[in-house]
Amino acid sequence: MRVLIVEDEHKVALALRQGLESERYEAIVAPTGEDAFFRLSTEVFDVILLDLMLPGRDGLQILGAMRERGVQTPVLVLTARDTLEDRLAGLNGGADDYLIKPFAFAEVLARIQALVRRGRATETTRLMLADLTVDLVRRKVTRGDRTVELTVREYELLEYLLRHQGHIVSREALARDVWKEESRTTTLDNVVDVHMTRLRRKIDLDQSPRLIHTVRGVGFVAREGEP
Repeated sequence: MRVLIVEDEHKVALALRQGLESERYEAIVAPTGEDAFFRLSTEVFDVILLDLMLPGRDGLQILGAMRERGVQTPVLVLTARDTLEDRLAGLNGGADDYLIKPFAFAEVLARIQALVRRGRATETTRLMLADLTVDLVRRKVTRGDRTVELTVREYELLEYLLRHQGHIVSREALARDVWKEESRTTTLDNVVDVHMTRLRRKIDLDQSPRLIHTVRGVGFVAREGEP
């Protein structure tokens, strides 16, 4: 489980990171709104802990940009803003849960676990984007009325992209989560690019709109229309 901690208070961020790592989570800290936005554009996370008052872009701006791009990663807002209006702004802006500072780590952990369970409970047996459908039970892929034959690796790539559709997936993420390699190498980058080229040819072929895109220098994204 990868958790992004968006928090500019060093002591709070450090305590959260150490607590999560002791529970065997992978915790990454982004101390500014800009750092958080960059990481969310290039990496994949399972849960986001988001402070609202940040230098640069504030938490609500980050949250709004995420949801606008179709990123549905669960977000737990952690903030000192405790008025009803603030809570409603966070929840209406796309947050999944809201916790007021100061808080006990045990409660943060319980909220994270609840968000993860909620996400698993609502998992679907199909992933869809435009006229592309992936049947997760039969591992069958169709585009419109056309069946798309994929290799095992191509299917894994497509499933990963669709589970994070609208979100730019980096080569580092693909190396870690699809190829199960701990580090990215030039050779592996070339292998990823070859598989992605073959997958794009099979999925997009001569059909419109194109659904798999390369974001130069960053990674790949599955979405309808240009990234």
